[in-house]
Amino acid sequence: MQRLEEWAAGDLSGAEEVPAEVRWGAPVARPSKIVCVGLNYRAHAMETGAAIPGEPVLFMKATSAWNGPFDELWLPPGSQKLDWEVELAVVIGKTMRRVPEAEALEHVAGYGVMNDFSERAWQKERGGQWSKGKGGDTFAPFGPWLATPEELPADPGALTLGLSVNGVVQQESTTGDLIFGVAHVLSYISHFMTLLPGDVVSTGTPSGVGAGQVPERYLKVGDVVEATVAGLGTQRQRVVETPVSG
Repeated sequence: MQRLEEWAAGDLSGAEEVPAEVRWGAPVARPSKIVCVGLNYRAHAMETGAAIPGEPVLFMKATSAWNGPFDELWLPPGSQKLDWEVELAVVIGKTMRRVPEAEALEHVAGYGVMNDFSERAWQKERGGQWSKGKGGDTFAPFGPWLATPEELPADPGALTLGLSVNGVVQQESTTGDLIFGVAHVLSYISHFMTLLPGDVVSTGTPSGVGAGQVPERYLKVGDVVEATVAGLGTQRQRVVETPVSG
């Protein structure tokens, strides 16, 4: 981040505009880990029928799920319940190990949009643990941007989030509905594992997921998902069949 600041403070007249046809990768190289918080919005916990957690519920997504903000979303063979989850994600800037909550935000490099795509049948019906449903290839698109902390409020507790499928709004909320705020979550995680620079913490999704609707609604080939967080841009994925492996 320091090198980027030094570059941005210099003469930018030679910077070239990125052509429209160029693929956008995630603005952070593959993190050593992606730590996610489940059931961290009150309304989302209610729509799933779950009790409000007394402590943050943590799970991991595979780093091979990491994806660009406009890349295609692969529908896995046999998948019947592929769901969406727009989330505010945090990128770690300094090593965090047992950091007090009051100091947690000092360790943040920036913020971005992440979609915690989830295959619900594999998450809930294939052995009773979440990794199978959360770790699929392309299931963690991040971006389009990494916004540094000074670009957002000092406490990112009032950001609007939204998600649409084929242009129809499905999720619409604010981080004010978080059960555990960003600083609390980061401090909490750092007491169980060391967070390294470049690691990503995704803070949970609001209500409006497909599994919470009546009847339940899941993604199919051809659907287009757009997810946004205020100040962090909008990402977009089109659902396709998983390509045949070479």
